Amino acid sequence: MSAPQENSARPSRSLPRFPGGTSVSDLCVYDWDTPDGLHGGTPHLHTLSTEAYVVTAGRGEVHTLSADGAAQDPLEKGSLLWFTPGTVHRLVNHTGLELAVIMQNAGLPEAGDAVMTFPDEVLADPERYHQAVTLPTDGDEQARAEAARARRDLAIEGHRQLLAAVEQDGPAAMRHLHERAAALVRPRIEQWREIWAANVEAETERTRAQLEALADGDASHLQEASVIRGEPRPGPRLFGMCGRLKTWRAPDITD
Repeated sequence: MSAPQENSARPSRSLPRFPGGTSVSDLCVYDWDTPDGLHGGTPHLHTLSTEAYVVTAGRGEVHTLSADGAAQDPLEKGSLLWFTPGTVHRLVNHTGLELAVIMQNAGLPEAGDAVMTFPDEVLADPERYHQAVTLPTDGDEQARAEAARARRDLAIEGHRQLLAAVEQDGPAAMRHLHERAAALVRPRIEQWREIWAANVEAETERTRAQLEALADGDASHLQEASVIRGEPRPGPRLFGMCGRLKTWRAPDITD
């Protein structure tokens, strides 16, 4: 789902966005071969948002680097796994891997919450990072696919270097990466505050208002009950970091 617009009005006690100020997407993980002999997506981390995977088809793995060190978790239909901000994660596709992805803080991942594990010299230069991370908005599907693949391969090279640094320097290597990530996203924080307030904070306020109403014996918000149907966004799946994405929109609630 796209980033919501700022809204200073008190939210209705009903008619929520997707539950809990989260977002959901359907992901077909890339089956492109990688420079290190695997298949799959782009290693990256999120600076603010917890991410959850619910595997709906196929098999694969997620490779992670966190405060607990390096790990490789198998993924198959029915698997559920989530990880907190700062966790470097990379999806590996063995065969037909598809996921439902649930993201905390809807709007923030779309606004640049993710930082890819490019080599350190790219992470150190905001302009160079921007050029490396941005995909073309025009051109045919093949051109966009080639750009997405080149971006992924650059992140895999940086991931390889990161693994070597973690093996040599331990937690200091992860602290260095996190500092690079924080410096890259810092200019966006004020915009992110607005997105968060219009979405997550507004949803929290709605629940608070419902609790207060029920405590007073006021059930009027239940009279506003409704069913909200998400409509798939038109056009081909997006080229995401880890694969081809299908997203939805709820008319009159999200863009």
